[in-house]
Amino acid sequence: MNTTYYVQLGQIQQRSNRGTPAYIARWRVAGKDKSKTFRTKGLANAFMSDLRQATKMGEEFDVATGLPVSMLASESSGPSFLDFAQAYVLRRWNTSAARTRETDAYALLTLVPALVADAPRRPTTEDLREILKIHVLLPESRRADLTTSQAAALSWLERASLPLAVLGEAHVLRTALDAISVTFAGFPAGANTVRRKRPVLHHLLEHAVEQKVFSSNPLDEIKWTVPRAVTVVDPRTVVNPVQARQLLDAVPKVGRKRGPRLKALFACIYYAALRPEEAADLRLRNCTLPETGWGLIVLEKARPQATKRWTNSGETHESRSLKHRADKETPEIPIPPVLVAMLREHIAEFGAAKDGRIFSTGTGGSYSSSAHSYVWQEARKLALAPEQAVSSLAARPYDLRHTAVSLWLNVGVPAPEVAKRAGHSVDVLLRVYAKCIDGQQEQVNSKINNALDL
Repeated sequence: MNTTYYVQLGQIQQRSNRGTPAYIARWRVAGKDKSKTFRTKGLANAFMSDLRQATKMGEEFDVATGLPVSMLASESSGPSFLDFAQAYVLRRWNTSAARTRETDAYALLTLVPALVADAPRRPTTEDLREILKIHVLLPESRRADLTTSQAAALSWLERASLPLAVLGEAHVLRTALDAISVTFAGFPAGANTVRRKRPVLHHLLEHAVEQKVFSSNPLDEIKWTVPRAVTVVDPRTVVNPVQARQLLDAVPKVGRKRGPRLKALFACIYYAALRPEEAADLRLRNCTLPETGWGLIVLEKARPQATKRWTNSGETHESRSLKHRADKETPEIPIPPVLVAMLREHIAEFGAAKDGRIFSTGTGGSYSSSAHSYVWQEARKLALAPEQAVSSLAARPYDLRHTAVSLWLNVGVPAPEVAKRAGHSVDVLLRVYAKCIDGQQEQVNSKINNALDL
């Protein structure tokens, strides 16, 4: 613990701009601003009186928390942030998808090493993250054995982790927010990364409110602007039907096995707007494939990829419920004759895996996202002009889904029907694909011109 006698007591400030009055006690420890928010002025006065009494008694103050050693002991009576974070992950384990577990864990890989006291002999942040990833944030049966140095690092972390209760203080929460605003390498984090990590912190504190650690979520009191993330599809990524066919025709030319086995999977993303993980779990029983005319796909499950340590099976792929759909919901998606023919040809040539999956490796496994990406990038080089191949045009297989939805909207398919097939709500659909709906600008400009000529 790093302590000091250099303490300056400030004033109590009232804030009432959020409807409910709040009283903020402010002071400085070793030149660092500290604050604590209270619901009543009496509580704030009592707290400042305790600080004043501690300074008169000549007590040392902890630099990290800003509290006198005597008060720190009472604050520490509850769980540490490390203990609560571990309990939070394990409590949600059985009801969370693998990717949710991974998102929770990677947010905590940032937060736990940041919310510690300034104790001597601190291990490197990389070492702390490693023991969190392979041991602390996993169920007991999945935890790796720690080396002597790793066990020592965990012991340090258990001693240094701040009490959960001190997250009620603004300066501690700002430390947490600063931590999620940078990457593991120390560079500014992208908006999407920050927007994934902050909800984990907020939800964890909601659990703390449930357990009466806080009367309300302290994060709601912090004035901090969440970075804006791009939430609409960039029309520059969308290909036209000719380009889409050229890309699909180029896929089988990549490699001896991967390309031919993945052409029909990519076709499902383009012609049926399936997500890649939905196509990966498509089974024979899900498909009606007549010799002529339109067919039908009935979606049951998705097969997303995640790191093995976060899945139930310990494998990188496992079947899960469909994204943005109710459990056991089985949407029906009509598919055009061209896709019906591709699926029939694929099944005739490659058959199906033992569990009925249409798309699998030669040994019955699932292709990784990196395999998908490699084949797709090679197909782009074959099908697109050089300047297009280095652009954002269809840069990812997922862009075929954006192309499909954009096409449906632009040819006049009603938005509710498009939303039903794509697995979106109508409002999200129209917001995400707003820039990809063509044919309206000329009409709007004409209306404006007519108004100006009056």
